[in-house]
Amino acid sequence: MRLDALARVTGVPGGTATAWWVRNPLVAGLSFLLCLAGCAGIGKGDLNPSTDDSQARKRAMLYLELASTYFAEGKNAFALDAVKQSLAADNTLYEAHNLGGLIYMRMNQPVLAEDGFRKALLVQPQAASVQHNYGWLLCQQGRLREAIALFGAALTNTGYDAPAKTWMTQGVCQAKAGQAAQAEHSLRMASQLEPTNPVVSFNLALHLFRQSDFARAQSVIAPVNASAWANAETLWLGIRLARQRGDEAQVAALGAKLRHQFGQSREVSLLDQEVFND
Repeated sequence: MRLDALARVTGVPGGTATAWWVRNPLVAGLSFLLCLAGCAGIGKGDLNPSTDDSQARKRAMLYLELASTYFAEGKNAFALDAVKQSLAADNTLYEAHNLGGLIYMRMNQPVLAEDGFRKALLVQPQAASVQHNYGWLLCQQGRLREAIALFGAALTNTGYDAPAKTWMTQGVCQAKAGQAAQAEHSLRMASQLEPTNPVVSFNLALHLFRQSDFARAQSVIAPVNASAWANAETLWLGIRLARQRGDEAQVAALGAKLRHQFGQSREVSLLDQEVFND
C-alpha cells in the first residue's frame, strides 16, 4: 500500500484523543499514504453520545466494538458480520453504518460503501467522520465537486477532532484532479494544524516534489527522515531530492539507511535499478 494512496485512517470507538496517525495501526505500522489518508475515524467523537441505555443499544455497541477490532486487524469478513449484528440490534447506530462503509471500501465494493455512508448521514447528518470517509470514496470515483462539499462540511464542524486529516485528504484529491494550487493550500492547512505529523509532511513534500519545488520539498521531508517515522517511501523521496541537488553524499547516506531498515522494499529495487523517476 503506497504513501500516495493516502492513509486509511480509522479509529476505534471509545478510543483516546491520541494523535490520529499514532493511534491508527494502519498508519503507524504501514504506509504514510494510505487510503489517504482517506478514511476518518469510526465516528464516536462526532456528536454527544446517546443517552439510550436500552439492552438493544448496548448489544449494538458491543458488536460495534468487536467489528472495529476486527477491522483494525484486517479481518474484513468478521468485521462485516459484526457490523450486521450491530445493526440488527439497533439500526440507528450511525457509527455501525459508517464502519460498514469503510469495510466495503476496503473490499472494493463502492456501491455498498456509499450506501453505508448515506445511511450513516441519514441518522447523523453532521457526523464529520462520515463526511470525511464519504468524501474520500467520492474522490476515488472522480466525483471531486461532491467530495469537496463533504470535506468542507466536515471542516466546518467545530466538534471534529481530525481537521488536519481532512485538509490533507482534500489536498490529495485536488492534486489528483490537477488542481495544484488548491492542493498545496489544503496540504499546507493540514501542516499548520499538525506540523509534526509525518503523514501530512510526506504528502506535502511529495506534492511539492511533483511541482518541481525541490527546495521546499526537502525542507519538509528532511525532519521526517531524521526521525523514527522514516520509512521506505520517505527515504526514497529524500534520495530523489538529494539527486536533484547533486548531493551524492546524501544519496549514499539515505540509500544505506533504506537498505538497512527496509531491505525488501520496492524502493530498494528502484534504487538498485537507478529508476529515480518512477
